[in-house]
Amino acid sequence: MSSASSSASLVPGRRLALPALPLRSVGLALLLALAFGGIPLVATDYWYNAILIPFLIMALAGLGLNLTMGYAGQASLGTGAFMAVGAYATYNLLLRLPGLPLPASLALGGLIAGLAGLVVGLPSLRIKGFYLIAPTLAGQFLIEWTFNQVGWFSNYASSSSISAPRLAILGRDLSSPAGRYALTLSSVAVVTAIAWRLVRSQTGRNWRAVRDGETAAAVIGVPVARAKLSAFFAGAAVCGVAGALWAFAYLGTVDARSFDLDRSFQAMFIIIIGGLGSLAGSFIGSAFIVLTPILLTRLSEAVLGAGLDGGQVSNIQRVIFGALIIGFLIKEPNGLVALIGRLWRRLVR
Repeated sequence: MSSASSSASLVPGRRLALPALPLRSVGLALLLALAFGGIPLVATDYWYNAILIPFLIMALAGLGLNLTMGYAGQASLGTGAFMAVGAYATYNLLLRLPGLPLPASLALGGLIAGLAGLVVGLPSLRIKGFYLIAPTLAGQFLIEWTFNQVGWFSNYASSSSISAPRLAILGRDLSSPAGRYALTLSSVAVVTAIAWRLVRSQTGRNWRAVRDGETAAAVIGVPVARAKLSAFFAGAAVCGVAGALWAFAYLGTVDARSFDLDRSFQAMFIIIIGGLGSLAGSFIGSAFIVLTPILLTRLSEAVLGAGLDGGQVSNIQRVIFGALIIGFLIKEPNGLVALIGRLWRRLVR
């Protein structure tokens, strides 16, 4: 025992303080325990298929876009294309390498999507700001067209669609709704942990420096080109894993049209509503995007009965999303995560 500790223990009425766990870590641990252990005890097949699995997957897609756009400040409308690359790459890996484990296929599919993001991100070395949307939009259309026209990617299926192979890890079948939820949740937890470490590393600090001021970042020695390309690679890799899960754990069969421009806009809505530059904002925004259509449908049925059809409800959703995005951009650019944070701080006080 050191002299300081000895003297502290000898002072009457003074006790040695034990290090306390941060409140955020305790809350995260409880949340993970609830997700892995509590929800499977009460969730139904409807909850798995209609709410939990799509919420987790779209949160992962939003997280990927947040790495590129929220942390590094690089505008992108290619999320759907990167999801498609991850889905088709994972499908072909499982098809042509039957002995490859499912987790390794998901990881390699994500890395291949990251390489696609690296190529799409090359124009960012010359183009800045809003104009960067143009090359990412071109990449979205080009990749979608390629998967529709080149039959090899879909194993020459007549509709250019891919079907989920048998989902199993170490011989355990994961084809049930609970099994697909466990696969999705485990994948999202692992990827989110990696992203959390990444944004707190030197790479993440370089991203934020480029986002806040590219010229100033270059002056202080930040490798701007490497930071931009690494942001596109990391974001596309995460979106690739999300695309593979969307194809195999959620829908079961998809084609390239499932990852069209609407999917890219959906991911952008998630991070704008949830919060740019926030990992938690990706999950909050995804919950809003997934739950709002269900709540609107139930509300219209309760108030108007059969007065609104699916098309009208969908149009109302678009109006609400548009109004919220405009409102957040004007009043709260940091999204719901900032509002919830302020509310929490008031409750703590």
